Amino acid sequence: MKPQLVALVALAQAVVGLSAYDYNNPGAQVRFWVNNDDEDISDGVVTQMPFLTGAGFATLPITDCFSDDTSETSRYDIAILGAPHDTTTTGRPGARFGPPAIRLGSNQKTYGLSVYTKRDAMKDWATIVDCGDAKMTWLDNRFALKTLEKAHKKVSGRPAKSSNTSSVPRIITLGGDHTTTLAALRATEKHWGPVSVIHFDSHVDTWDPKQLGGGISDYARALNHGTFLHFAHEENLILNSSIHAGIRAQVIDDSDMRHDKDCGFHVITARDIDFIGVRGIIDRLRKRVEHTRVYISIDIDVLDPAFAPATGTPEAGGWSSRELLTILAGLDGLEIIGGDVVEVAPPYDNNAATTALAAAEVAFALLELMVSTPVKV
Repeated sequence: MKPQLVALVALAQAVVGLSAYDYNNPGAQVRFWVNNDDEDISDGVVTQMPFLTGAGFATLPITDCFSDDTSETSRYDIAILGAPHDTTTTGRPGARFGPPAIRLGSNQKTYGLSVYTKRDAMKDWATIVDCGDAKMTWLDNRFALKTLEKAHKKVSGRPAKSSNTSSVPRIITLGGDHTTTLAALRATEKHWGPVSVIHFDSHVDTWDPKQLGGGISDYARALNHGTFLHFAHEENLILNSSIHAGIRAQVIDDSDMRHDKDCGFHVITARDIDFIGVRGIIDRLRKRVEHTRVYISIDIDVLDPAFAPATGTPEAGGWSSRELLTILAGLDGLEIIGGDVVEVAPPYDNNAATTALAAAEVAFALLELMVSTPVKV
């Protein structure tokens, strides 16, 4: 086993050494093509495609965002943060491995102009970093979520790099089961106050703990990926102008939908798209959250399992990846103060990493929305 491990390490070092991306000079690249037949490919002129390397999201280097250094050189405008947690799921575990899978799926987003927006989000006004993962234990849920909350506060606690454009760093979280969104909302409330939540999911996730978990343990310990929005409402982190999109999973009884409304949510079901179309979905979302600041939370199971099989609680009859991406693009101009892509469980993915690729594209869509519309406190 040891010789194989040594070989793998050597291979990894070789790949990093051949990287076509200069991390010390973002934007600079080594050529990875041959211009004419006379060039010698053995002289180092040509190297591999850049999307084959890179540890962070879109091949960004991992940045230490947890130090006390708040100098100009350590500042940023948008941060990627991994939340490797899956011990508050009611379905299949495995989402703890979601953040690295999404990062790997994003490697092809190294550079390039969008054919839709005609912009390159990675080379716009915003300084974007990947802070790596919060160090969350898998042995104590309460401690793990407190750690994530501290990580959010630390990452968003320094001034933004482009202070004339955006005052507080905004975070895109890669999950991780959906419980991790509560830590993000607790942190954003400190900067922005209560916000509207646009919640893409097949499940409502506003269950009263007495319905989902309360019979197992005491009320305080009934926090899970199906009750976190109940707690967000209870803690006054979210506004009564929030909305679900893509809902299709069963609820326990009628009281669940009444409670959902009490938590401040309206519902767009998955089948609504068949009657009002993508434009109708966009219009309903924008109308619901108008004149408020918005947090967008995306459970990958909003997609049909044909497009995202690797998730803890898959539900048939969901949206396609193109439909979701078009809906997200239609939210351009909203003041988005944070977002996440969660419930990516790589152990259930296929050889083509279909779910990870979809999740990476969705996360990049959130990034494009944030770059498009800066927000100041």
